[in-house]
Amino acid sequence: MCETGTKLDGKVAIVTGGSSGVGYEAAKNLARRGARVIIASRNETKLKLARDKLQEETGNNDIGYKTMDLGSFKSVRNFVADTTNTENRLDILINNAGAVGLPDVLTEDGLNLTMQVNYFGTFLLTYLLIPFLRKSPPSRIINGSAGSMYIGSVDFEHWNDIGRYSFIESLSNSKLAITLFNVELSKRLNSDEVTANSYDPFVVPDTDVLNQIPSGIRDLADFFIRLVGQPKEEVGAQIAYLAAAPEMKNVTGKHYKFCTDWFNHWLASDDELRRILWDVSKELVKISADEDWETNAIH
Repeated sequence: MCETGTKLDGKVAIVTGGSSGVGYEAAKNLARRGARVIIASRNETKLKLARDKLQEETGNNDIGYKTMDLGSFKSVRNFVADTTNTENRLDILINNAGAVGLPDVLTEDGLNLTMQVNYFGTFLLTYLLIPFLRKSPPSRIINGSAGSMYIGSVDFEHWNDIGRYSFIESLSNSKLAITLFNVELSKRLNSDEVTANSYDPFVVPDTDVLNQIPSGIRDLADFFIRLVGQPKEEVGAQIAYLAAAPEMKNVTGKHYKFCTDWFNHWLASDDELRRILWDVSKELVKISADEDWETNAIH
C-alpha cells in the first residue's frame, strides 16, 4: 500500500537523521527515484560513510551531506544558511531525526536536551526553511512523531525542567509537541504549495535509537521491537510514499501510520493549545524580525 512509481528527478530533499536507520532508508528510497538528497546529522564521519554507501547502492551520485546538531540553535541556523546559499531549491523536508535517553541536562540554549533535539530544533529548522520551500511549490514537509505521544503531556512552564521527567516522559512530551506543531503548521501555511504531515514509524529493529537508554531496559525493549517491529526498509518506504506519492499532493495536517491516515492525538484539535505552543516555540527559539516570515508576509 506504500508503493508508488513516482520519479523525483530535479527535486531536492533533506533528510535529518539520514546517516543511519529509518532516515537512511528514506534517503535511499528518494535517491533511487532520482532526487538530489541531502542527509543531515551531527557526525560528519558517519555522514560521509552514509553518503558513499547511498551513492553505491542507488547509482545516484547527487547525494550530499551537511552537519547539523538539533541541540544547538546556532548549528541549525548555520545549516539553513548553508542550504539556502548552496542549493537552488528545496522540495522535500523530512524531519526524521530524534533521540531517546539523552542526558537530562540543559543545552547551550537553556532548554531540556531531549525537548530541543526532538522538537525545538525541528521547529526552528522548519520555520527557517519555509520561505525556501515556498520557492519550489508544491513542496512537502514530513514530520516524524511516535506512538509515545499518546502518553505525552503539555506543560509550558515545566517542559524544559531538569530532574522532572523520565526518559520515556521526555520522549512522549517531545513527540506530542511535534504532532501539535505539524497540525498548526499546516493551518498557518493554509496552502497546497507547502503541505505538512506527520508519521508514526511504530517500532523498528536494527537502529541505534535505543543506544542511550539503560542496558537492562534496552535489552527488553530490543526483544519486544524485534518481535513486533517493522523492518526499517519498510518504514523508509512509508516515509518516501508521503514525500513522493501523487495522491498526497494536496493532503496536509494529517497523521500517518503504515501509510494509512491514522487517528491523531485528541489535543491536535485544540486550536488554542496549538496557537500557544506555536507562540511559545517562536519565543524560545528566538525567531528574529528578519526570520519571521509570518510578520514579513503581513507587512
